Amino acid sequence: MAFFVSFGMKLNKIKPIGIFDSGLGGLTVAKAINQALPNENLIYFGDTAHLPYGDKSKETIIQYSVRITEFLIRQQCKVIVIACNSASANAFEDVVEIAGQQSLVLNVIDPVVDHIVNTDYKSIGVIGTKSTVDSNTYTEKIHAHNKGAMVLSMATPLLVPMIEEGFIFDDISNAIIRNYLSRNEISGIESLILGCTHYPIIRNQINRFYNFEVDIIDSGKIIANSLRTLLVENELLNNEAPESEKKFYVSDFTRYFKLIAKMFFEEDIELEKLNLWA
Repeated sequence: MAFFVSFGMKLNKIKPIGIFDSGLGGLTVAKAINQALPNENLIYFGDTAHLPYGDKSKETIIQYSVRITEFLIRQQCKVIVIACNSASANAFEDVVEIAGQQSLVLNVIDPVVDHIVNTDYKSIGVIGTKSTVDSNTYTEKIHAHNKGAMVLSMATPLLVPMIEEGFIFDDISNAIIRNYLSRNEISGIESLILGCTHYPIIRNQINRFYNFEVDIIDSGKIIANSLRTLLVENELLNNEAPESEKKFYVSDFTRYFKLIAKMFFEEDIELEKLNLWA
């Protein structure tokens, strides 16, 4: 399955990997990449001024994604990882077009689909933002490889603001999670794709709801493994920088974002405000 774009161009292996998301949820992907590829230089951009993307129109998501892509290209990123399901579903082709032969592009949907179609699951659930679910991308891509699979999708729009506001591991979050997962739209599933990079934060709560009887698909490690494959195939794996550099930008900043960032990345990081729309 083609989930990245490669033109056989000659890029510099010590250049950074660019990662972007509508907010801070993509830091779950950045964390997985950092753990799997510790020598790689990373540049993360979280569009906190416009989060969430899940309730935005396709045209608006494309506009935001293109502007961020242009920034990451200026930073000479060898790969751009779209660490946002809404942007992956709605703006992937546009990001590829803007990147041209300057950067490889990886989205977060296709590697997960590639993973799931290699299992024996007959009933697959997908939860995500309205934009991701309405795009029908997961269903179409899974059915392209396994027409017999039953894919049950459901929008869960309250989960992103709930997580961004720090309502996790408490009665409020448990009530919201229970309300969503109890609905008939995704009943009887064998596996559940977390179709938003925010959702790994509440994976344990989701697991407990299902009594650990449903396979919860977390994209972070899957994306990191796909990225490693992409780098190796294009001779771009960086083994030359033991002291790798990591930069984290956000389009809006509050002190609270720093606390949330630590929750996602699981270590203290410095967020630098950079408003590309100023």
